[in-house]
Amino acid sequence: MSGMAATGVGVMRVVHAATSRVLATTPAAALACGLFFTPPISNAIDWITRMVTSLVPADIGDLGFVSPAQGQPAALTPSQSDALNAYNRAVNDFKSVLRERRAQINSNQPLPNLPGQALYLARNTMMSAYKDLTDALPSKIGRPNKFGIPPAYFDADNEPLLDEYANLFKIMQAPPANAQDSNAPFHDVVALGSAIGRAKGLDAANAEVAGRISLGIFFAETNGNQNMGNARSNKYKGSLQTGVSEDQNGQKKWTAIKPSIAAFDPALSARDDKEEARAGNLDRRFNHWTAVRDGLVNAHAELFAQIPAIVKTLPNPIDQMKLFELIQIIPSPTRSALKSGNFANYRISDPTIMGFLRNNSIFTFGRADRAKTSATFGEILDAMWLFNDKFERALSKFNEIKAQRKGESPQTGTTFAQQPSVKG
Repeated sequence: MSGMAATGVGVMRVVHAATSRVLATTPAAALACGLFFTPPISNAIDWITRMVTSLVPADIGDLGFVSPAQGQPAALTPSQSDALNAYNRAVNDFKSVLRERRAQINSNQPLPNLPGQALYLARNTMMSAYKDLTDALPSKIGRPNKFGIPPAYFDADNEPLLDEYANLFKIMQAPPANAQDSNAPFHDVVALGSAIGRAKGLDAANAEVAGRISLGIFFAETNGNQNMGNARSNKYKGSLQTGVSEDQNGQKKWTAIKPSIAAFDPALSARDDKEEARAGNLDRRFNHWTAVRDGLVNAHAELFAQIPAIVKTLPNPIDQMKLFELIQIIPSPTRSALKSGNFANYRISDPTIMGFLRNNSIFTFGRADRAKTSATFGEILDAMWLFNDKFERALSKFNEIKAQRKGESPQTGTTFAQQPSVKG
């Protein structure tokens, strides 16, 4: 074997051993850091490159080891380079905020006011910067991701960052210690939504749609978590994320329609009496039953009466849920669009309304979306893709509940209102 060949073999052995050590330690390091903040593998590659360079004679030349950053296209335009740099900064900033909040929680440090706001904005900035990058370099659009986010808006390699984001919010938005859970929270939402629909004059089939839509609202507002707080607001709390005044208004409206509900569903009325007694002086937003009841009656009950027409206009159940979620976000324009007779083409251009949409992850990501000064409701529904996963899970849960009901005997089956709900 020539000296050059021997040197080459030795180099490759060094590379193989170093690479093996990197790959062997990476899983342990990832676990130790919560799977989110492991130093990039490119650091290890750079180290290997330096070692190889020091061992290889000058006449062998470059072996072709490059870091991912060095592997970018050789000739980026200034705007493409700016977009790439902005995205890299946004990812690092998002990681930094995640690390900071995790460290505060793990060390039991006091959190700042609205501790989720910085996380939310950093996430949005990262996704916005990625959309700007893929607009400038369409080749950067990668594989689908488990969150169902359009690949042009999110790099699937960053899935662990959004997992950590969700984990932190779950901790920061945990219900208060005195919150009163339900053992069947999804059944309760469907039961209340259906009963309110019937009280507003719907037949059985359309009342069922009201129950399905109600479950979609619950998932949209809390991801299906009952009695939760809000890390981005000091106002909105509970299973339907209502303010104090909204909950109080809901209590008054419930009192007005309860007699009619008691007439056709005495079991549900009796259950309501028990939950009221159980809640006592508790903020009604932290009893799952009363929070859902008051939130639905306050914001959605009047619109339930229009469900037959809404179903004709929007036959897709996911679109129906989106419409009712817009009642939570921009109620007046949404009602006006329904009254117009041309819902999909009804256009809004009020800057304040567009701001409300952006604050709820609609037209939020990328310069092109943020530059929009107006939108039709058809465009708004399309732009609500970040809600799709929640609504699909709500629909799946509703179908599961519906199947359970069909399997029950009419004489002995348990109604939604009779489902076990009180822990302990």
